[in-house]
Amino acid sequence: MSVQNKRKGKITFIWDKQPEAKKVYLAGDFNDWDPQARRMSRVKDRTFRATLDLDSGHYEYKFVVDGEWQSDPDAEGQTVNQYGTLNSVVCVA
Repeated sequence: MSVQNKRKGKITFIWDKQPEAKKVYLAGDFNDWDPQARRMSRVKDRTFRATLDLDSGHYEYKFVVDGEWQSDPDAEGQTVNQYGTLNSVVCVA
């Protein structure tokens, strides 16, 4: 699972696909797609995590893994973006 704690707007995003990655950032419409706005922290299990407090709504996001944009294969949904690639989707109730 790549998104946890979906209660009270607190969302934990998790990147667990490349434990050998050096740096992972979270970018999305919640931070104007800035690829360096939110660096994710590596935890003991070698996954990268970032928790955001988001208002109710529909959000698109991607991970930036060592400079490469990656969609989340475990996301709730996917949508095609203006570049013809996929953005991941999370909905906050």
